[in-house]
Amino acid sequence: MANTKSAIKRIRRISKQTKVNKVRKSRYKSAIKKMNLLISDKKKSEALKFLPKLNSELMKIAKTGIIKKQNASRNVSRITKKISAL
Repeated sequence: MANTKSAIKRIRRISKQTKVNKVRKSRYKSAIKKMNLLISDKKKSEALKFLPKLNSELMKIAKTGIIKKQNASRNVSRITKKISAL
């Protein structure tokens, strides 16, 4: 257990930030799942409409450091490739 005042404050801050990060990561994962569902159902027009929203969501997550920027770019690239293959 932390024994200094600053360490106790850091523990409080880390726990709050962990909750925020979990919410963000959940939104990111659900957006990916929604896009994969659209692709598997072969709904190209809806997938194309959802693509900018997904890209925005992934870049926000990458900006905050929950996932790396290259990871977000790779996901967008792969999904775009799947959409164009429909």
